Amino acid sequence: MIDNAPSPGEESSEQVEVRKQKLEKLKAAGVPVYPNDFKPTFSASAIAASFAAASDEALAAAPHDIRVAGRIMAIRRMGKASFFHLQDRRGRLQVYIQQNAVGEQMYVLFRGLDVGDIVSAEGHLFRTRTKELTLEAHEIRLLSKCLRPLPEKWHGLADVEARYRHRYLDLMVNPEVRQVFEKRSKIVRSLRRFFEDRDFLEVETPMMQAIPGGAAARPFITHHNALDMDLYLRVAPELFLKRLLVGGFERVFELNRNFRNEGISVRHNPEFTMLEFYQAYATFNDLMALTEDLFAALAGEVCGGLQIKYGDHAIDLTPPWRRLSIAQAIVAHGGAKEEELGSLEGLRQFCARKQLHVDVSASYGNVLVEVFEEVAEAGLIQPTFITGYPIEVSPLARKNEKNPALVDRFELYIGGRELANAFSELNDPADQRQRFLEQMEARKAGDDTASPIDDDYVRALEYGMPPAAGEGIGIDRLVMLFTDSPSIRDVILFPLLRPQRT
Repeated sequence: MIDNAPSPGEESSEQVEVRKQKLEKLKAAGVPVYPNDFKPTFSASAIAASFAAASDEALAAAPHDIRVAGRIMAIRRMGKASFFHLQDRRGRLQVYIQQNAVGEQMYVLFRGLDVGDIVSAEGHLFRTRTKELTLEAHEIRLLSKCLRPLPEKWHGLADVEARYRHRYLDLMVNPEVRQVFEKRSKIVRSLRRFFEDRDFLEVETPMMQAIPGGAAARPFITHHNALDMDLYLRVAPELFLKRLLVGGFERVFELNRNFRNEGISVRHNPEFTMLEFYQAYATFNDLMALTEDLFAALAGEVCGGLQIKYGDHAIDLTPPWRRLSIAQAIVAHGGAKEEELGSLEGLRQFCARKQLHVDVSASYGNVLVEVFEEVAEAGLIQPTFITGYPIEVSPLARKNEKNPALVDRFELYIGGRELANAFSELNDPADQRQRFLEQMEARKAGDDTASPIDDDYVRALEYGMPPAAGEGIGIDRLVMLFTDSPSIRDVILFPLLRPQRT
């Protein structure tokens, strides 16, 4: 007999009640139902690593007091003997229990257990006739009762939101989901090591800010009661990290959360993780080389090589990567003619010809970027640095010396998605104040994502910030790339969802 269970929301009140009654019977019999005195000596993976190649003689000579604990994921009952699969943090192990070995009282206890219960088992290892490494238990205990039936399996679009909403169940029954988040943790560890090895200092900057700056985004607003003032959850740490450059920390990075009060999609979650790093005496060209090194190091460590799969695409991360200006990308991937991109009127004609729904009343630079996002972005599958950004969409970036209408900035695209944004930093306080004033004019005109004036930041620049370059990398999208995940919700443990209807 194999125990099965329905998916979340399908379990009947009768099933839950039956499990509760089992729990009460155990309590009445004096059985501790939520003990906290068991210490495993092995994990499932440690047993496999230590004994997978062991002979039957070596198994017989192995310790007879191997102790494991985990959740029952399947039970096969056969009268006075049974098998069950125990799942812990590192894998699964088959456990065999027979009444003659554990005694009638303990076997009766076992027969009252359900799939989902967390138990401990102590015993010795052997191999079944099918050669499966198995623990024969001489003692078993209930550590925590599962009062709701586990889902048998999850599949199909109908289950997607339920998986995100009940992530704890998703992790229990889908090993591949666990692997995604284990890989995410490995990516973050590797990022830290990469920057620490290059003499960057990890820092933390405020999550609540009096002025929401550093990115064009709508902030979340909160209120501090004691100070009786509104504060904003940060949209970016940029302006604080650059204050640290002023203070003498010449290489800094931060791995932390940003919050943007905007839409939700397969690429966007209002709360997300960003890496930002800043390096004095570097340019955006230096950061292109550093970014290639970083992605190559991550791919080698996490994926085992520079050739990775993302969706239907085979992506080659071998440096050097392609570099295109925004205009070149629109010509290459959007079918525009070079002469159409040299003026606002030309852009409007191109939009009309392509029937693009963009705000053609905006400035030249804003329309150019919007056209790029519409016609070129999705075609940037192989790693591509996009440069040539207009100054009006880059209020914190250094002007290009040859063309002051542009800035020294790049965005990195892989798999048709932006993964990084970087530029040589603007460190001229007069220029920065003027850019802030222009942003304020845009704000008055209705752009609620435009940056407000941060007088203290300008004051910091007046003390002198060394020439520098900085970059932000979206960690969630990075994990999507290296785990071949189609949605940002697949790489965030608890993504934001609408409240569940009752």
